[in-house]
Amino acid sequence: MKKLIDYTKILRSKNAGPLFITFDLIFNSKEDMEYVEKRLKKSDISKAYDIGEEKIEIISYGVVNSIKITFPRKNISGSLADNDIYGCQQHMPLANIEI
Repeated sequence: MKKLIDYTKILRSKNAGPLFITFDLIFNSKEDMEYVEKRLKKSDISKAYDIGEEKIEIISYGVVNSIKITFPRKNISGSLADNDIYGCQQHMPLANIEI
């Protein structure tokens, strides 16, 4: 079984304001995007990030072969408990999900 990162051209994380983190999954082809879209489950993301499924949003942008995933940050960006102020180092648990 392949990992999510094996299907993407770009897989990155970043802040969506101080309260949310967002992930951009950009694919080489429509076929790869559709394949992942059918198999990627909120339950997998929930387990990887220890967050409730109801807090996860998955939005597909077929016109540009991409998927955006957004959910609340555990710690507000810039707070004393925050370990990644820009949110750019949060993508690996997602990248390693088996598809």
